[in-house]
Amino acid sequence: LRHEPTKTSRSRIKHLRGVARPQYRLRVEEVRVFYDVSSSTVEVLAIVTKPEAESWLAQFGSSK
Repeated sequence: LRHEPTKTSRSRIKHLRGVARPQYRLRVEEVRVFYDVSSSTVEVLAIVTKPEAESWLAQFGSSK
């Protein structure tokens, strides 16, 4: 996240569509990190396990 937080990849970083917030999801093994990027700042919104990710996004994600 430090060097290229907006560079998407097929396996690790995904730009989320259909939601305004969070903008991105980082996958690290069984953990999901939801975050936003503005200018040079990365704001981590949540770090959750894979089974909790969908319910967290439904509860805290902001629609476009």
